[in-house]
Amino acid sequence: MTGAPPPSSHLAPPEADQFYAESLRILRESGIPFLVAGTFAVNCYTGINRATKDLDIFCKAGDFPRILLHFQERGFETEIEDERWIAKVRRGQCFFDVIFSSAVAVVPITDAWFKESHPALYYGVEVQLTPPTEMIWSKALLQLRHRYDGADVAHIMLKQADRIDWRRLLNHMEQYWEVLLMHVLNFRFIYPTERDNVPRWLYEELLERARMHADLPIPQTKVCRGRLFSPVDYEVDVKQWGFADIIGAAQPASGVGS
Repeated sequence: MTGAPPPSSHLAPPEADQFYAESLRILRESGIPFLVAGTFAVNCYTGINRATKDLDIFCKAGDFPRILLHFQERGFETEIEDERWIAKVRRGQCFFDVIFSSAVAVVPITDAWFKESHPALYYGVEVQLTPPTEMIWSKALLQLRHRYDGADVAHIMLKQADRIDWRRLLNHMEQYWEVLLMHVLNFRFIYPTERDNVPRWLYEELLERARMHADLPIPQTKVCRGRLFSPVDYEVDVKQWGFADIIGAAQPASGVGS
């Protein structure tokens, strides 16, 4: 079983630690499938001792209402921040995120995420970590000005290469194979002596796709896919430069947040 990082890695105050420990026990006792992600999972997989100050829970979209209702019945407050991908469970100032997709709704959490077992102890509770394959997929598109998860992807490729299902990762990223190629090239640049961590067949498959695309005609629709990386940083492209948008801006519902 993967061990938790040493206590020095926690930044949460005592009341938050108590909240997280109680929440994990309630989640475990509920029987609702969930996975732990975020910094704790990265620390477990890489050995990095990066400070953790929150709790990220992954679940399927069909299970997030069950989790919220389960906690409501026990006196917790809940909110749906964005029904496309995230909700929260609160008690006072403490909360944890319930995540069932990505901010741009292209990384849905499915049964495939639960097929492997990666146990760990977190706050003394036995939990399942998000598998390394899906950890990479969940982070691959996070390329905002103030947050870039490429280093996490590279570190997981370095430390968990034998536990990554590379064919499943390619299947997840089939429509976004160029992004996977970016991360593979990034890894090879960062760790030239470890480049064989990425299977040769995958590297050659991605390069062949790039070669084929070079001979294709230019698409007829001007699309800015940068919005998948950062809706804010590429906002000018769709508002002023004539590129088609592929995601919608998150706006508060009427009467919410006013």
